[in-house]
Amino acid sequence: MKIVISPAKSLDFKTNVPTNEATVPVFLDEANQLNTVLKTMKPSELSDLMHISAALGDLGWQRNQEWQSSGVSSQMRQAVYAFKGTAYVGLNAYAIPPDKIGSLQDKLRILSGQYGLLRPLDNIQAHRLEMGTKIAVDKHKNLYEFWGDKIANTLYKELAPGEVLVNLASQEYFKVLRPSLFKAPVISPVFKDYSKGKLKTIAFYAKRARGLMVRYIIDHNLDRPEDLKHFDTDGYAFDANLSTEKEWVFSR
Repeated sequence: MKIVISPAKSLDFKTNVPTNEATVPVFLDEANQLNTVLKTMKPSELSDLMHISAALGDLGWQRNQEWQSSGVSSQMRQAVYAFKGTAYVGLNAYAIPPDKIGSLQDKLRILSGQYGLLRPLDNIQAHRLEMGTKIAVDKHKNLYEFWGDKIANTLYKELAPGEVLVNLASQEYFKVLRPSLFKAPVISPVFKDYSKGKLKTIAFYAKRARGLMVRYIIDHNLDRPEDLKHFDTDGYAFDANLSTEKEWVFSR
């Protein structure tokens, strides 16, 4: 069983990480190619392209200029510790016991607009490039075209025959795997909360629950998808009545 999640916009490159072990991203050449394009853009162009504030455009420009194509920089850290969005708060990788880091590295993959596909311990540089960004690279009009089937093929090769992929990524990122063509079985957990008498997905809670489920899988050494149905963190419970073969609903 392998898991995919989305990256995060917010980053933490200051907190001390619990391990010095690090690996190199498989698509470092492609990440450099994207940076070559981004580096030519002014802060205001980045703001317009990514629909972000002028301050974030300035920050993005600075990060793009400081990028090291060698992949070696003093300002690097492992991906799972660099991202600090809501899902990563739920995962809380900093508190994962050392003897479970290997399992995390084996099971978890992070889909990335800049890096394509990341293992938790892959060293990354500070960046911001969401998968849905409509940036033109060579003859490609957006990142989905740029990445093509590279990410999907690489991930598929990592899966053993019949091994299930647990999709805990957002739709924006999962689309890059070309789900209709992806050959391996996929299960997509969905998290819903009762709000004002109705059961619905609330983005903040759903993102956090995705991270919590990753942590649940690692903490309990899960290998069988069926065991996910016992997930009960933060009051969630599997709802068989609302679930389908490929979409498993957890509600609270």
